Formats: sequence, C-alpha cells, structure tokens
Amino acid sequence: MSQQKTPGRSEIEEVARRLWVYCLKNDFSGYDPYDALNSPLFSHGPWARSRLVRLAATQGLKRLPINIRPLLLIPKTQNPKALAIFLKAALRLTSAGIIENMEIIKYLIKRIAELRTAEANYYGWGYNFPWQTRTIFVPRGAPNLVCTIFVADALLDAYDIIGKAECLKMARTAVDYIFNELFWSEKGSAGFSYPQPGIKEHTYNANLLGAALLSRISKVTREKNYLEAALTVAGYAASCQNKDGSWYYGERAESRWIDNFHTGYNLIALRDLKKYAETDEFDQTIKKGFSFYIKNFFRQDGAPKYYHDRVYPIDSHCLAQSIITLEAFRELNKDARQLSLSVLKWGLENMWSGKGYFYYQRNRFYTNLIPYMRWTEAWMLLALSELLAHSNSL
Repeated sequence: MSQQKTPGRSEIEEVARRLWVYCLKNDFSGYDPYDALNSPLFSHGPWARSRLVRLAATQGLKRLPINIRPLLLIPKTQNPKALAIFLKAALRLTSAGIIENMEIIKYLIKRIAELRTAEANYYGWGYNFPWQTRTIFVPRGAPNLVCTIFVADALLDAYDIIGKAECLKMARTAVDYIFNELFWSEKGSAGFSYPQPGIKEHTYNANLLGAALLSRISKVTREKNYLEAALTVAGYAASCQNKDGSWYYGERAESRWIDNFHTGYNLIALRDLKKYAETDEFDQTIKKGFSFYIKNFFRQDGAPKYYHDRVYPIDSHCLAQSIITLEAFRELNKDARQLSLSVLKWGLENMWSGKGYFYYQRNRFYTNLIPYMRWTEAWMLLALSELLAHSNSL
C-alpha cells in the first residue's frame, strides 16, 4: 500500500464539486460502454437481427479507446440507473453541505419517474440502450432486476431523507414487480430472474442486491413475505460462496470469473440485509468475503484490480466500488480506511482528467480516456459522497 500522503477532506470536496458541475452541465446525459446498439447503423438492416453482429458491435465499441459514437450517430442519453446513483450521491452531498440545490434532487426524482416502464400494475426500469448478452437480446427500456433495484433503493433513500411519499410509492411498486414477477424458488434454491423474467439462473450479485432491497422494504412496510423471500434468496447465494471467501459472477460455466465490483456488490448487499433484517446469519459470510476482497483486489500502490488474479483493465467503476466497499467495512479491518484513501489517491493521479471527469479504463499499454456517465462518473460521485459522509474521520 502506498505510504505517501493521501487526499484530505478539502481535496475530496473539490473533486466532488468539479465532478458534480460536469455532470450537471451535461444534464446527467452521456455515452455508455454498452450503447453500440443505439446506433441506427446497428439497429436497422438485415445484420441487425444477427446475434453475433450485435454482440461484436457491443463488445468492439466497448473496447475501442477512441470515441466514434458521434460518427455512428449514437446520442447522449440519460440512463435510469445512472440517475438513481446520482440521486443517492446528491442526497449525501447535500447532507454533507457540499451542494445546496434541492431543485436538482427533485429534478432527478422527476426524470426517474418519467423513465419508468409500466409492467402490468408495476413499475420497473431498464437501460437506455438495447443490449445483447451471449444468449439473450434485451430491448431498450425493458425493465430488469438490477436497474430496478438501484432505482428503488435510491427512491427509498429520498423517502428516508426528504420524506417524499411519491418515492416510497414508486419503490414499493417496483418491489412488487420484483417479488411477484421475478422471484422464484424451487428444488432447494431461490433467486430472481435476470436479465429477463422467466430465467431461472443464479447471478449472485443480482440475487443479493434483490434480497437486500426486499429486506429494506419489509422493514418499512412490515410485510413479512418480502423478508422471507429475501432470506431464502440470500441464504442460497451465501451458500455458493467459495471456500476462500470469493464468489463467481454466476453459476453458469461461462460465468465463473471473480471480479472486484460484483464482489463489492455482494458484500454491500449482505451488510444491508444484516441491517434491515436485523440478523447475524451472514456475519461469517461477510467476514470471509471482505477478507478475500481486501487481500486480492488491490496493488501495493492502491490501484484496484479488475479481477482477483490479474490487474488490467483498471476500471473507474472498480475504483469507485472499491472505495464504497472499503468505507462500508472500515470497522472490520483497521487498514480499510487507509486503503480506500490510497485507492482514491491512485485514481486522482491516474484516472482523473482534470477537466471535471474520470477516465473509463487504464490498460497495460494505453488509457481509455472516454467519460461514461453511468459506468464511471455516477459511481465516482457516489464514492466521493461516501467518503465525505464519513468526513469526521478523514
């Protein structure tokens, strides 16, 4: 770990303010690593129906270090998940006295409401681009588990902090969608369908995030059926933790990788489940998981590794989630706070543009300088807001 001076509160505040101004000036709109299929060149014509063409276009543009999206006629757009993360960050920055603009918070809630997708009697949220997985094509705006979880969780933050009843109503309707349409349980296992309804496969971070959300809404509404489902899903996901404390991304053979930010999601979800369900059932799972996390995802200089067994690409999403995870569990390990500041120090020296935004990725031989509003800027703003929320110990 780097022993050089780490950022103090004043420097973190300055970076947070500049990043906030950048995002505000862009109306929280931007490009996304996965938005290739927003191009009319890939969404029309006979090749648009080819799974391989869609997959190649998405993965190729994601990896290209030069931003050719204007040439491909891909527009900058608002992403509901990004708006939710910006809302969470804005609420924390307001509470910390860094920003003073409740109108922007109201605007974010309004835009989130406008971007919802009605599913029967429910609300859900999806991405602002169509996307192709290895096996499934997901249309633009189609509500999915992960996007809906992040939005509903941010709305519950808004309800807790500013008492806006509309936020609770939207969040509860979204949870009903997850519980009634996506929850499944059979043959000793349980989970939530992702990325589309009816898919009964385990994606561990999605399952744990869903369980945490259900436990949170259960605490608000006192409805035990939410909590029972949450504990069932979380119990199965916890049982799939590897002996060394890690988790694979999912149960499928092609999903057996171990990465930084999804592991962070798992740990944060279990922490929230412990809080809202008032249970110590997962304490040992958390301890093993965090021990693995802190030992395997960081270089000595504070750079966050993408995978547990290799460094590159060093990604600003991993940078942000590393800070968030380390801050959340700083009481479990005396080195966690210092490590989170070392991670930020490395990020400011290597991923901060100086123009008010963070770069996407640093590879072994080059750096991808493209700013991505959801993947990079929203997450980094949330990470900075988490540090400032605990500023008394900085």
